[in-house]
Amino acid sequence: MPTPPLRLLSDADVHAALPWPALARALEAAFVAPPASPVRTAHALSDTDSLLLMPAWDAAAIGVKLVTVIPTAIAQGGRTVEATYLLLDRTTGAPVALLDGEALTVRRTAATSVIAARALARPNPRTLLVIGTGRLAPWMLRAYAALMPSLERLMVWGRNEDSTTGVATELRAEGLTVEVARDRPAAVGAADIVSCVTTATTPVVLGEWLRDGVHLDLVGGFTPEMRESDDAAIARARVVVDTRAGAMPTAGDLLQPLAAGVIAESHVLAELGEVLRGTVRVRRDARDITMFKSVGHALEDFAAAQLAL
Repeated sequence: MPTPPLRLLSDADVHAALPWPALARALEAAFVAPPASPVRTAHALSDTDSLLLMPAWDAAAIGVKLVTVIPTAIAQGGRTVEATYLLLDRTTGAPVALLDGEALTVRRTAATSVIAARALARPNPRTLLVIGTGRLAPWMLRAYAALMPSLERLMVWGRNEDSTTGVATELRAEGLTVEVARDRPAAVGAADIVSCVTTATTPVVLGEWLRDGVHLDLVGGFTPEMRESDDAAIARARVVVDTRAGAMPTAGDLLQPLAAGVIAESHVLAELGEVLRGTVRVRRDARDITMFKSVGHALEDFAAAQLAL
């Protein structure tokens, strides 16, 4: 029997194939009953260039995300980070589809944050602040707006005013009312949910700014050197990670306060899957500050890729 032709899904195809409600349901199911998904491996191609591999599989399919990090690619008209997702048939091993990895990543990352916020934040949050203006920031705002209908106020803050205004203008053109926040401490203090999507190596959110009951969503930091929250914020928060195997060795927001003795490993109360299964209760009352620290996991890409087909 001839092998079926390989399906190619562009960035537009991937976004169109992953409506927010269906994507959220697929990701929740994957966290509750995860596929086999080893921790990602990183291979040094040179002193500056890297190849990352994120595999996952179940009885129906095998998937792997291939990510290249090549800083000099910009000089050749490319991008520093490129991602591609390959899906194969589990029975035959034949390739089934090749998907745009950038679209898959931003969409599943944003949806995962909202899933965590729905499980950890206080009921009916009204105000969201997104800190950061990079490629993920507008997708965070889109996902929260689509999946949390109680939100009435959307704010974005960034270090560069032109970039911040650009994000707000882009989303206003789509019908979302997004404010540019200029006073970061005041905006953090006013928010029910604060989502950080930066590449910061020094904290952008301080514990002294957090009011009781806020939910803090830390997405940007994925290396030991990166940091979006300070020790006071971590110490005040009831912390959940996407997976311990992924977050504990790499997340500077956890590793740095652990090394300083500010928290112990037991301060991380649960993985997201445990919360969604109902085996760990994290929020005890309306005053608790909750925190979700994610570094990304292969099960998210795998679930999203299968849904996209």
